[in-house]
Amino acid sequence: MPTSSKAQPPKTQAQARRQRLLALLAEGTFYSGEQLAKKLKISRGGIWKLMNSLKALGVDIESVPRQGYRLPRAVDLLDKEAILGSLPAASRSLMERADVLLTVDSTNRFLADLPLPQPGHFQLCTAEVQNAGRGRRGRSWLAPFGSGICLSLAWQFAEAPPTFSALSLAVGVAVVKGLRRLGIEGVGLKWPNDLQWQGRKLGGILIEMRGESAGPAQVIIGIGINMHMPATVRMQLAEREAVLIADVHEIMHERTPTRNLLIGAIVAELLEMLRTFTVQGFAPFKDEWQQLDTLANAPVKVLSGSQTTLGTARGVDADGTLLVDVDGELRRFVSGEVSLRAVKG
Repeated sequence: MPTSSKAQPPKTQAQARRQRLLALLAEGTFYSGEQLAKKLKISRGGIWKLMNSLKALGVDIESVPRQGYRLPRAVDLLDKEAILGSLPAASRSLMERADVLLTVDSTNRFLADLPLPQPGHFQLCTAEVQNAGRGRRGRSWLAPFGSGICLSLAWQFAEAPPTFSALSLAVGVAVVKGLRRLGIEGVGLKWPNDLQWQGRKLGGILIEMRGESAGPAQVIIGIGINMHMPATVRMQLAEREAVLIADVHEIMHERTPTRNLLIGAIVAELLEMLRTFTVQGFAPFKDEWQQLDTLANAPVKVLSGSQTTLGTARGVDADGTLLVDVDGELRRFVSGEVSLRAVKG
């Protein structure tokens, strides 16, 4: 298996203890301060400091007199071995490195700071907490501890593939296939990069590209998926960004897969897609994308720069541009914000 020259620094004793404390709390059962101190072989004061360090990361810890400490619900923590174990051998053979972090500013930025992977190979990063995660157009991506998946995958094409600009749409198709692998059905795609379920946002995609029209091209694919979003965060998003949220737990209930399994399924589908996209571009994915298009033939409003356009969505062109019928004229949009609009009866 290829390896990167940059290795992760070993964990300090404090970091290892913090991870061990988090694993105990993630069970969702109460532990007294005395029990935790014995398990971690440190003082009660040491436990208090570790608790505060976790709270500073945004981990919500319940403290109940005479019962102890716990997380509000059990959380399946991200686990590197579990993720790798869920990947097919063919996918693992293409991996140069995988980083599973407790906290990071941005998984995309983490990978951007590494040496590039070899063409046809990938690097993976996922984290429990992102404190500077981004969505499209510079927006922050809100993902409280244990509530979702934040992952990034770095890939290098030996040469820029055909219709390179449509890669984000092919990524959307791959993510939906990854969800379907684990029985998560009914997810659609909203141009250019939103995952939707029943008209609400389940996740998003952010791709950063570098490359020339004739030469190597590098991409970092960032994916965020809501798994079990707290009600308070749903309210925040509804008020701040007028976005209604869905999550995987809402879809699957007691059949909700672990985050590690879902990351493995998505990464496997991404690699299948990237190998095909390398040679054929968006063409093999266009029909699938059209079938998943949540705006198909719907009245839409497109905000592009300072201009607002009203029309009817007509899918995408071969290069991934949005097609909108405006009074019988088919207009193309390379970028912009598109939303459903009400039609007066």
